Amino acid sequence: MDRLTAAKVFIDVAYSRSFTATAERLEMSRPMVTRYIEAMENWLHARLLHRTTRKISLTTAGESCLKDVEAWLAQADNLTALVAPGEELSGSVRIVTSMSFGFSQLIPAVTAFMKLHSKVNIDIDVQDSVTDFVEQRVDLAIRIASEPDPALIGKPIAICDSVLVASPEYLQDKPGIEKPEDLSVHDCLGYKNFERNVWHLSQQEQFESVNIHCRLSANEASTLLHAAILHAGISMQPCYLANRYIKEGVLSAVLPDWKVNDLKIYALYPSRKHLSPTVRALIDYLDAYFRQYPW
Repeated sequence: MDRLTAAKVFIDVAYSRSFTATAERLEMSRPMVTRYIEAMENWLHARLLHRTTRKISLTTAGESCLKDVEAWLAQADNLTALVAPGEELSGSVRIVTSMSFGFSQLIPAVTAFMKLHSKVNIDIDVQDSVTDFVEQRVDLAIRIASEPDPALIGKPIAICDSVLVASPEYLQDKPGIEKPEDLSVHDCLGYKNFERNVWHLSQQEQFESVNIHCRLSANEASTLLHAAILHAGISMQPCYLANRYIKEGVLSAVLPDWKVNDLKIYALYPSRKHLSPTVRALIDYLDAYFRQYPW
């Protein structure tokens, strides 16, 4: 059997602790996962996993050789890239991103990348929470932040600028908004992951912080976007989501002369050393794509 594939299967099972989860992630049958694990154990002349009906865990031998197998697999990938640098990109890339960025911006970019590289498979996991790259076998995370996780390597691939928006129907029945402090008497929609109760705005050298009243809050931006469309109040939205609705007249910009703090959009990965050519190429492609197609 292919030892490189067997090594990949062993590493995945070591972290997933589930033959079924590994079979689904690597798109192979569960019996095939078992065969690859047995092949690894035969080649290394050691039992690598404790297997029971309820639990999979590493043996002492499995624990001791896991890092070496990971390093060997990374060297094999690097050798392949060095020997055949012009070879077509292939393999699977697992990405985590937020729901709002995933459907509005990442999917168009990723599908364009896949049209160029027919042997590449992409698996997108939509989640806003912090991800354990190792445990969940994540190759790349697209995250919006002021500063990325220092434990990860991050490349900025775009700027996330934001805008305050509300529906014209909401605004016509409410007091006028001419300055930031006017927001304090309005229904605002709170994003729990960013400036939930205080909005910070700037205009040239002038800075204002406004305490806002939120009857409705959520931890996901597109949920609040649709609440704003349904006249629920004023929402701070990333421009990559809101611009389309502003252009269509569905939403109106509130205090357009005042600027919301910008954030950066990062492509995050755990290690340069083990970065595959396909993941590296995808990061560079996303960087170029978002410069060519700004929102």
